[in-house]
Amino acid sequence: MLDQVLSALPKVTDENVLVGFDTSDDAGVYRLTPECALVQTIDFFTPIVDDPFLYGAISAANSLSDVWAMGGRPLSALSMVAYPATGDVEVLRRILQGGAAKMGEAGCVILGGHSVADEEIKFGYAVTGTVHPERVWKNAGARPGDVLVFTKRLGTGVIATALKRGLARESDVAAAVDSMLTLNRDACEAMLAFDVHACTDITGFGLIGHGREMALAGGVTLEIETARIGFLPGALDYARQGAIPGGLKNNREYASCDVDVVKVPEPEVETLLYDPQTSGGLLVALPERDAAAVEDRFPAACRIGRVTAPQGRSIRLV
Repeated sequence: MLDQVLSALPKVTDENVLVGFDTSDDAGVYRLTPECALVQTIDFFTPIVDDPFLYGAISAANSLSDVWAMGGRPLSALSMVAYPATGDVEVLRRILQGGAAKMGEAGCVILGGHSVADEEIKFGYAVTGTVHPERVWKNAGARPGDVLVFTKRLGTGVIATALKRGLARESDVAAAVDSMLTLNRDACEAMLAFDVHACTDITGFGLIGHGREMALAGGVTLEIETARIGFLPGALDYARQGAIPGGLKNNREYASCDVDVVKVPEPEVETLLYDPQTSGGLLVALPERDAAAVEDRFPAACRIGRVTAPQGRSIRLV
């Protein structure tokens, strides 16, 4: 639906817009001077965990991620709150405290925000950062021969669904929460020393959805080695038990037609490639010569595939 609506909007003609909405990138980038550009993004969602403090902190980490996915540095944020008018004030206080704590960890200042009365809780931030105009990481730019590096493990959507259904083990939930609370700042800073050709963070559209956007934006095909992908503890088990979020089903219905399955993985592995992630890792395309050095500098990073010339479909599972 959103693709159809956005395609009908007027194209941006301002020469200072370095990244707009035309390639479904993670954030917008607007050049202020030859040395400085603004990075702007917004993200919010409904509660994904029971603890309000953790929910606020995860929301902040997720919102900040888009700035790092552009190679930028977050500076300031505005909060977005939807909360029941008769809701528990202490719960709201803890949500805001969790968000503020994570923003403080990132060195990002909260300047204010906006709130509306809504029976369904939603929380997140609009974040502004800066980047050098000539060093912007876009989701376009991946080149044949590049290596694909991913910086986190998959499975937060399935684990959150398992939690809601009373299936999730406490240790598995804790591992997922720890992953979602981990800022992508260190991953970004580790990559800044290298020749990053394209980057995106893996969030609501899953690895396949965001990988497909990268492939389409760059006019290439991404070959993903499913055996090299890491999964959060319990994620495969919960997928086998049918703890499948609605977003995963939507992602699969939308993107699977553009996926060529060369080597068939286990059903649960393929399922989790569509799993909507919250505060997921960075997917980076960079020259093969840099891949080993990236893994040395940031051990959580893992090579999961490569970029090829177009091969009919955007994604190939090998």
